[in-house]
Amino acid sequence: MTPAERISLWLAQLRASGRATVLARLAIGLAGAAALVVPSVQPWDQLDVVILLGVPLLVACVVLPDSAAALMFLVVVAGGWLYRAPSEVSWSLVITGIALLVVHLASAFAAQIPSYGKVGPRVLGRWLLPATIAALLGPVVAIAAALVRGADVPGSLLVTVGALAAATAAVWFAAGQSISSRD
Repeated sequence: MTPAERISLWLAQLRASGRATVLARLAIGLAGAAALVVPSVQPWDQLDVVILLGVPLLVACVVLPDSAAALMFLVVVAGGWLYRAPSEVSWSLVITGIALLVVHLASAFAAQIPSYGKVGPRVLGRWLLPATIAALLGPVVAIAAALVRGADVPGSLLVTVGALAAATAAVWFAAGQSISSRD
């Protein structure tokens, strides 16, 4: 296939894109931009490599959500934060975490359907409930972990792991999964 044919095919698929596909890719782009901008404007020194790698990876996430670009984007942004950021929980950390969560969830949703696929409201609703629960539980678990960590409670690591496991179970069951399903 020649490059001109590939571009023509890509443009035809773009014209045929459904609303859900466009919204998912828009969510990836906006949340990814927030995940790059929020750490960049903090008073601590952000690694330059985060922006240099993050921007092309974000573009790849939007264009090819079913590739490993989303995973690499999450690793680059989270790694940059872990390498240079202070250890206390702040609003910028919560916003960045939620933005990364949205990138992850929207990429997972967009990767399931082709760019030209049409998605009904029922499919979008089935994905939206667990995504909303995950987005709401993320900050709750982070705040609970910060409170437990600040209180010097013995076994605080176990409490944090337990909270994350409970949040994961809530999202799992909200997605309509069951322990015994063998689909």
